[in-house]
Amino acid sequence: MVSDEVVLWSVPYFRALLRSCGRSSAREGRKLHAVLLRNGLLALFHMYAACGSPTTALRAFRCIPAPQRSASDWTALLSCNTRHGLHAEALRLFRTMEMEDRVPGDEVTIVCVLGACARLGDPAAGSAVHLRFIKRGLALVAIVCNAAMDMYVKCGRMGDARQLFGEMAAPTVVSWTVILSGALRWEGLDTAREVFDLMEEKNEVTFTVMAAGSGRRCPDDLLLPHGSGPVSLNHVSLCSLFSACSQAGDLAIGRWLHAYSTKTALTAGAGEGNRRLHSVMVSTALVDMYAKCGSIRTARLLFEKMPQRNIVAWNAMLSGLAMHGLAEDLSSYEITLVTVLSACSRAGLVEEGRRFFRTAAPAAARKVEHYACMVDLLGRAGLLEEAADLVVLGSLLASCGLHGRADLGRRLMEQLGEMDPANTQYHVLLSNTYASSGRQAAAEALREALRQRGVRKVPGMSFIAVHGEVHWFRVGDRSHPRTAEVYAMADEVAVRLRAAGYEPGAAGKVWRIMDGERLAIAFGLISTRPGAPLLVFKNIRICCDCHSAVKLVSRIYGREITVRDRNRFHCFKQGECSCSDYW
Repeated sequence: MVSDEVVLWSVPYFRALLRSCGRSSAREGRKLHAVLLRNGLLALFHMYAACGSPTTALRAFRCIPAPQRSASDWTALLSCNTRHGLHAEALRLFRTMEMEDRVPGDEVTIVCVLGACARLGDPAAGSAVHLRFIKRGLALVAIVCNAAMDMYVKCGRMGDARQLFGEMAAPTVVSWTVILSGALRWEGLDTAREVFDLMEEKNEVTFTVMAAGSGRRCPDDLLLPHGSGPVSLNHVSLCSLFSACSQAGDLAIGRWLHAYSTKTALTAGAGEGNRRLHSVMVSTALVDMYAKCGSIRTARLLFEKMPQRNIVAWNAMLSGLAMHGLAEDLSSYEITLVTVLSACSRAGLVEEGRRFFRTAAPAAARKVEHYACMVDLLGRAGLLEEAADLVVLGSLLASCGLHGRADLGRRLMEQLGEMDPANTQYHVLLSNTYASSGRQAAAEALREALRQRGVRKVPGMSFIAVHGEVHWFRVGDRSHPRTAEVYAMADEVAVRLRAAGYEPGAAGKVWRIMDGERLAIAFGLISTRPGAPLLVFKNIRICCDCHSAVKLVSRIYGREITVRDRNRFHCFKQGECSCSDYW
């Protein structure tokens, strides 16, 4: 019980007691507040800065006489604001601190302020702060250099970050990691790999940054060596690596990492609550990885064995089922509306989608994502007029391309141009609509107009993993070391397709001048034993021509060919596709 007698206790005791309140409960802190108001103890302010709102902290801070405010007090106030996302206010307070109170900041202050500049994306303010501390001789301290480099990297100023890095007498592993993350973001994977290889000391954060930034191009030698090395992967590292495997479609490495995570005690030494949280995170990443690598049965088995599941785990499982076109299996699970609507869209379950849309969310609770899913569902089914009533015109324009409705697509383009004239993606969608409806001249004219405006389409790329190595292909690609063999197989496939009755669609494609997935399949045919299944990944939606051709290839060559495009998995077997030609 708090009483006036506590005033006789020591100041250090009060500081310790209030810090304890700051870590746990503001309610007990308020009880002490009433007693300490007349004492003017700074610990009162620090308690509010630690657990209260910035407004409350500022009110308490202003009760402290200006001569008694130290750099640590100001830094606590700045940190309180940045912790609540008030980065501009933190900068304003920093200027007040130096210009009005004339309190010089320390290393912790500059780290806090540079972090605020990075979040604001304001390199001018960040440079000014950095210069101010250079003049005071604090800028070459490692922690300050790292914060400044991080600010420059996040603001896109890699030249300044590298210059500062070069001036450091002894860069730390944190310094290297900051430069590595910047190289991945601004200079490309090859340059980032050079930085990574130059690092003498690496930790789990370094491996995580490199693996997560590599994405689909994450090399095997990055993932494998440190199982027996000095770096022990924690749950965050494992989750990032599982994500990299899912993007690369590399199930072999994913299984190796799964075995590693099972063999090693990832959460040893952690509290019971942390162990449960880490287990859920790693298990969820595993479910997502197996689903995206085509092993939905394993994903489902792991999901059902999870002792605890959160919303992220549910969404990973539901998204996996939707991606594999298993909409009918969703009824056995608790559901989220967006995921179910996406599954219904991919499976063509119009009435089921309508029912979920009407019953699963009241009108007041519906969000734009729900309406976008419904437009996609109705648009894929050809119910374009009904879909137009839902207003999400961009998704509807994409559906016009699917059904060759150039007339409606042109009208939608005019409306979208008025609503969002800066969005050039709509012109790309209309160009695709013209092409799919056989209006090649109109499509080419629109594409030429886009080229003159400097608009570039996302290039279609496909890749296939054979014997642990990932091979990339794009339209008309001739960069592969086995190009001659790949195109020789392409000639053979083209002849056998024509003999089987294959004819190009409206877009006029032929197998010989092929999309990336056709090249990847041709490479798979010459690189694997007869009858072996093939798994190809594609970054955009598979076109109708390729879809028809791959169905025939699966029958002609007796192969099970799985293609994962941007939306879902297509499992081609004996001339049929698991999507039932509805995607």
